[in-house]
Amino acid sequence: MKRKYIDLLFIALAAGILFVPFLGGVHLFDWDEINFAESAREMLQTHDFLTVQINYHLFWEKPPLFIWMQVLSMKLFGVNEFAARFPDAMAGVVTLMVLYLIGERLFSRRFGLIWVLVYAGSILPQLYFRSGIIDPWFNLFIFLGIYFMALYLESRKNRKEQLYIFLSAAFIGLAVMTKGPVGLLVLLLSLTVWLILRGSWKKVFRWRFLLIYGLTLLIVGGFWFILQIVDGRASLIMDFIQYQIHLFSHKGAGHGGFLLYHFVVLFFGVFPASVFMLPAFRRFRDKTDKQKVFRNWMMISFWVVLILFTIVKTKIVHYSSFCYFPITFFATYIIVKMIKGELKFPSRLKVVLIATATVEGLAFVALQLFIHYKNRIIAKGWIHDPFAAGNLQANVHWSGFEFLLGVFLLTGVLISLFFFRKNIQRMVTGIFITSLIFTTLSVFIITPKVEGYSQNAAIDFYAKHAGENAYVDVWGFKSYAQYFYFRKKPPETLPVVSQQMQLNGEVSKPVYVVTKITSKNAFQKRYPAFHLLYEKNGFDFFKRNPESKTKTKPKPDIDD
Repeated sequence: MKRKYIDLLFIALAAGILFVPFLGGVHLFDWDEINFAESAREMLQTHDFLTVQINYHLFWEKPPLFIWMQVLSMKLFGVNEFAARFPDAMAGVVTLMVLYLIGERLFSRRFGLIWVLVYAGSILPQLYFRSGIIDPWFNLFIFLGIYFMALYLESRKNRKEQLYIFLSAAFIGLAVMTKGPVGLLVLLLSLTVWLILRGSWKKVFRWRFLLIYGLTLLIVGGFWFILQIVDGRASLIMDFIQYQIHLFSHKGAGHGGFLLYHFVVLFFGVFPASVFMLPAFRRFRDKTDKQKVFRNWMMISFWVVLILFTIVKTKIVHYSSFCYFPITFFATYIIVKMIKGELKFPSRLKVVLIATATVEGLAFVALQLFIHYKNRIIAKGWIHDPFAAGNLQANVHWSGFEFLLGVFLLTGVLISLFFFRKNIQRMVTGIFITSLIFTTLSVFIITPKVEGYSQNAAIDFYAKHAGENAYVDVWGFKSYAQYFYFRKKPPETLPVVSQQMQLNGEVSKPVYVVTKITSKNAFQKRYPAFHLLYEKNGFDFFKRNPESKTKTKPKPDIDD
């Protein structure tokens, strides 16, 4: 027992050191990071902690649990990037501890420790714990809900059955409170597949199971929704439901993708674990029923999520991020079997590891070459989007050695494969530590440069005018950055001055508007009272003084 606690302490400290430093190193990214952080900031501004808002209007797209975490973080650290991302860093610490505990309980201490390394050493899983988005906590709650459901279904007249039912429902309820009913949908679909394959219908149709699960789920996952209805905001719940349906049935703006989008994202994004998982698609014999049940649940939930979000029209990277759990589990499962000598290290796996590391490494070399020759590429007209071309005009410093990150990844994988080929455990450790260092360095070195091109000019403008007695907004594109970085205050008078009034009506203070270069001419034609302050990196910055007023009747704006 003492060894387990020492392991947990070590994992918690190592995870904290890995995920917490430099969380505030770059601005928050539109849309998701700034969206949630702004909702938390507006809760602090209004002291209304039951209402999720954006621009001080009701926001029905997400429940409040993660935003409450950010509120608490902002209470501790202030309203800044570090505070917005700190909850996900804590999700990283908790997740790695959970993986160790489950791995150690079901398999062995070695399994738990390797699972921790595999998860932290894979690219996207580590990146997510450095972000300010909902999914790290959302996925953890679903995973725990599935884990306790598996324990319940595997148990035979165990005194802990009711506890397993309660814990499964409670964690799924927390998932619902974090992001919505998709968390419950993943469990129900996985449970349905499990029941079809196993035929164990009786355990889920017992009145005790249905009563405990239903009440717990209703209380934990539904109390905020119930409060909204009691408060006379039933329409908000309907808007929320309609939004969830819309996500599944329609392609989100700017979020389309090809059919196998998530397969490609998971294979390259969860490297190296995704490669080590490949031999898992075959029959294996487990030592205990608990191991077999859990392995089956991981396989079922993997395919449920992957197929579900392949069908969904909107393609966003984090939609399939729950799959990080089963992918890293199966990678660990295969690695432990190879270490024990129960499975040979297949030569084709070595080929795939080298090929994938080469592709990922060459991507950094290609990026370096692209940046070096970007002016020639723009001059030749090979970039057809003027906004993207404008972004690339940003003055971002590159040392010229950033491509060495890709070389480091490939070299580390090759050294681990060939230098430690006779010791599987050292070989695997070398590969995942290489990937861990590669991902960490990429966050510190590459992410600020990407941010410098994509949004830094606009965010600097908002921050420059923060606190000024003025209106600041965007036109022709969607953003939340103008609210968070301008530190927009709650409206002093009602009704609120609409954007149309700011653009064309009588106002008592200056109005600043940011557009993309592609919308510049349309904006100037529609609102001639605005004068251009300057252009920078694909953005145009306009100002209208209080005394200016257009004389023409404006055309109605069309939402982007």
